[in-house]
Amino acid sequence: MAFQCRPNEVLLQNVRISYTHLLEPYQNQMQPGTEPKYSCQVLVPKSDVAQVQALQNAIEACTAEARIKYGAKVPAQPKTPIHDGDGYTPGGKEYGPECKGHYVFNVSQSTKYKPEVVDLQSLPLTEPSQVYSGMYVNILVNFYFYCNQSAGIGASFGPVQKVRDGEPLGGGAPASAASVFGAPQGSAANVFGGAPAAQPAINPLTGQPM
Repeated sequence: MAFQCRPNEVLLQNVRISYTHLLEPYQNQMQPGTEPKYSCQVLVPKSDVAQVQALQNAIEACTAEARIKYGAKVPAQPKTPIHDGDGYTPGGKEYGPECKGHYVFNVSQSTKYKPEVVDLQSLPLTEPSQVYSGMYVNILVNFYFYCNQSAGIGASFGPVQKVRDGEPLGGGAPASAASVFGAPQGSAANVFGGAPAAQPAINPLTGQPM
């Protein structure tokens, strides 16, 4: 029996993720005091009309449900987590090149509910080398209404299934010393490429250092 999403959920397929913290929770150092969370950024191509519409439908369903439950606490136009990757982040910075042509949003999950991360055979993925920013996944996204300092729609997530590899984002394995500095060329004096060490002046009459 196929999985049936609730109205405020959407099962996104073959989308790319970035800022990936699925195996270990992450705490934003810019926001001290906040709890660590599992999280990632989801990139949905604007050209994928069906999935973009599914996102919109789920957000509208979430908003309608919130109006019934919370009434006037729900603004006429609540904030949504979806942003234009061709524009700017909420902080005013330009999105990275991987976001161009995409809608972008962040999802997170409390440490109470560690997300399952599996491969196409539904076998668990536990190695960081297998789960990284830039890979493509199927991911269950859940939209919910929040009302604290502000009011809007947030996004959490459920199971994640890796469907294929992608170009890693945010760097890869550290460079080796040999690739940075080159192979050893003898003594440190030979390797050092700066100014030569100063030599003591010699008295031409005595042959001794001056």
